[in-house]
Amino acid sequence: MSTRQHNRHENKASTQPGQAAVRIFAANERMNQMLLEHLDAATWRAKPPGKVRTIAAIFTHVHNVRAKWVRLTAPHLKVPRQLNRVHATLEEVRAELAESAARCEEMLGEALGEDRGRIEEFRRDGWARPWPLGIEMLCYMLAHEAHHRGQVCMLTHQLGFPLSKEVTSGMWSWEKLWKEGGSSD
Repeated sequence: MSTRQHNRHENKASTQPGQAAVRIFAANERMNQMLLEHLDAATWRAKPPGKVRTIAAIFTHVHNVRAKWVRLTAPHLKVPRQLNRVHATLEEVRAELAESAARCEEMLGEALGEDRGRIEEFRRDGWARPWPLGIEMLCYMLAHEAHHRGQVCMLTHQLGFPLSKEVTSGMWSWEKLWKEGGSSD
């Protein structure tokens, strides 16, 4: 396949919102896993300056919010279990984040795919008005997680264990993150 044919093929595939949303959320999860893999263990429960969450509490929050999105939006999918922010270990959070990412990818694929299945609307929270299904759902989910990744990067620095340039730059290498997830070459 020529480069021109390859680019046309990739552009066509990425215009299908459900498939693109799944690939993008998978890349988002690889960023989270990259951060967790390179965290110094001393930062996991370290008390940050000010009245802010620990890194452990931030990542358990991300997982628990994902579980809520699935429970409220796609209860027919297996809803991930909630984690305790005080007791969850780094290894447990890594595994459970991978699980909740898989459920979110299923939810996005179904919600934004051609056959919307049983999903009728996106429910971010019990108090919030539901949204009609659309790309806004993915954007909201990504914004939430990017916000918390930014907090974690800042906290590692403030705690005296900054992440390497390789890790912080790696989060911006979307092409590589997509390929790691198995997108076509």
